[in-house]
Amino acid sequence: MIKSWMVIGGVAFLVALASSLIRPRDIKWFNRLQRPKWLVFEKAIPVIWTVIFICAAWSAVIVWEKEPGTSATWLRMGLYLLLELVTIAYTPVMCIVRSLKVGTIIGGTGAILSIIVALTIWPISSSAALLLLPYIVWSPIGTYTTWEMMNLNPADA
Repeated sequence: MIKSWMVIGGVAFLVALASSLIRPRDIKWFNRLQRPKWLVFEKAIPVIWTVIFICAAWSAVIVWEKEPGTSATWLRMGLYLLLELVTIAYTPVMCIVRSLKVGTIIGGTGAILSIIVALTIWPISSSAALLLLPYIVWSPIGTYTTWEMMNLNPADA
C-alpha cells in the first residue's frame, strides 16, 4: 500500500523539478546581478528552501491524515500545491522574463499564500500550521532581498 507521505513527497519532488527549467543564459543573467552587501547567506538558500519544502510536505501529510479523502482535504491539498507552484515559479519565471519586479511579485504572492494556507489548516492541526512557520518567516526575507536587488540593478527591475 502506498503511504500518503510517499504520494505527497513524490508530488512535491516532481513539482520541484520544474525549477530546473532554466536556460543557462537565464542563470548567467541572474548570476551577474548585484546583491545587497548583507546577503552573506546566499550559498545556504538551497538548503533553507529544501528544509522549508520538507516542513511543508510534512504539514500536508498531517492534514491529509486528519481527514483523508474528503473534499475539504482535497481543497487544502490544492492550496499546498498552489503554494509550491508559486514558490517554484519564482526563479524560472523571473529569469526567463529577466525582471526582478516579477520575482518580487511572485515572492510576495508566496508569502501571502503561505499565511493563508497556515490559517486555513490551523483548525485542523496547529502542528501542521506551525510547520509552515519556516516558509512564513523566510519568504518575506527572500522577497525583500529581490526587492533590494531591484534597487541595485535598476536596468533589470
